[in-house]
Amino acid sequence: MSNQQEIPARTVYIVSDGTGITAEALARSVLSQFNLSYARIHIPFVDNIEKARSAKRQIQEEYNRTGLLPIVFSTLVIPELVSVLREARALHLDVIQTFVEPLRMELGIAPKQEIGLSHQNMESTEYKNRIEAINFTLAHDDGQSNKELEEADIILVGVSRSGKTPTSLYLAMQYGLKVANYPLIPEDFERGRLPSALERHKNKLFGLTIQPERLSEVRHERRPNSRYASLENCRYEVSEAEGMMNLEKIRYLSSTSKSIEEIATAILSDMRAFSGPAQEKPPV
Repeated sequence: MSNQQEIPARTVYIVSDGTGITAEALARSVLSQFNLSYARIHIPFVDNIEKARSAKRQIQEEYNRTGLLPIVFSTLVIPELVSVLREARALHLDVIQTFVEPLRMELGIAPKQEIGLSHQNMESTEYKNRIEAINFTLAHDDGQSNKELEEADIILVGVSRSGKTPTSLYLAMQYGLKVANYPLIPEDFERGRLPSALERHKNKLFGLTIQPERLSEVRHERRPNSRYASLENCRYEVSEAEGMMNLEKIRYLSSTSKSIEEIATAILSDMRAFSGPAQEKPPV
């Protein structure tokens, strides 16, 4: 254990011929498995030889300065650019090249080796649908609008600050889903029923809950020393919200210890598996 803590910090480079989102996601996932401190440097849009040489020089200078191999996650698809980058002294982890060669051998066809294929055709139906989903989700954030809820793919409900907004936006941006979200508030608990606008859309509802202690911490950052953020009030709201979701047979999960990605994946898995009238399901 002590040896892990004594490992020198490394510099991690994210090199891509595009935005670098794919390489960034992989780097985060892989490096999370190690007890390692590191500085992350992004070098996006490396789409010609000169940019590749510039990236190579930057990486090589880091090695010359520290004597430690920088860690390079790259998604370059042009072999010539990959070759230039690999001239730098570093641990090179090629996200694309790792899979291209085995697929070429299996399929018996040559890869296109063109930059930006995964992001091409911004006029495609898929792209337009994603933009529409983002606009819809923004317009229906935090119960702002009751209009066109029949178009929603998912409607998230839960107490304020339980993670509804970031989850909604993630689902819209990553999956092109139209997501509305509604806060469950004390007035709803006093009435003992869902907001009227949601009654006829129960099959689209999914709930988020959260541990009261964590909710209190989050709310204190927004409104310090308020009743809204008090632990007593948070316990009340969470208890009432979970009771209402159980009563209305709304599937729900706790966002307390889950990342946005984990929450979204769990929601998608549950919604895809679910069919027919809503059925009671205990929190995950």
